[in-house]
Amino acid sequence: MQARIYRPARTAMSSGSAKTRGWVLEFAPSSARHVDPLMGWTSSDDTQSQVKLHFDSKEAALNYAKDRGIEAIVSEPKERKVNIRQRGYGENFATDRKVVWTH
Repeated sequence: MQARIYRPARTAMSSGSAKTRGWVLEFAPSSARHVDPLMGWTSSDDTQSQVKLHFDSKEAALNYAKDRGIEAIVSEPKERKVNIRQRGYGENFATDRKVVWTH
């Protein structure tokens, strides 16, 4: 059985970092999906591919996989650069701007 351990990325709809601190262990599918000829639904016989386990740290996820004999591949997250402006958001409305601000 093979699994992937990763830290989830932030959603595309927000700029915050909520729900991105933990780590997730997700099992790889062991069988291919197939289309039901009658209804056209995509289904699979593999129930492990539906399981996502959440952990507080990468080490906890690795220990879980090691204790249960699961071959785990770790995907390291790409760190986001900090975007801090010198004067902050108030700079947009400053009266001493060097460049004329129009919109």
